[in-house]
Amino acid sequence: MSKISIYLNFEGNTEEAFNYYKSVFNTEFSVPIMRMKDVPAGPGMPKLSEKELNSVMHVALPILGGTLIMGTDMLESMGHKLIIGNNTTISLDTDSKEETDRLFNALSNGGSEIAPMRQEFWGYWGCCLDRFGIRWMFNYANQPVS
Repeated sequence: MSKISIYLNFEGNTEEAFNYYKSVFNTEFSVPIMRMKDVPAGPGMPKLSEKELNSVMHVALPILGGTLIMGTDMLESMGHKLIIGNNTTISLDTDSKEETDRLFNALSNGGSEIAPMRQEFWGYWGCCLDRFGIRWMFNYANQPVS
């Protein structure tokens, strides 16, 4: 089933922020916190420092009305720089690869393509900035093998 989430970027304090949000909303993480060291090494990935390896790669927390907030630590060694405007993204989890491509193509039209759609270890993923300056992330999860 399709769903919409809000993705938040931080400068090294994602875990602190999400523990705070967890206490505010009196809820629990929907999955254990994933660290950068948990990510399979890809070609061309820079060598991360010990601090960066322990940074948050992904965290998810349900808040109100079925809304999920997710977050990550941005790493300067990977070319990330947090500025107001790239710290919040609307994340769309879709029901099909075709729907993912349709939405990505429509929202990136006239905007800036930040990360073209591609296969990642968790599924089919991409991100763009639309022509109005809004960031969108697209996910179509890998399907379990029967």
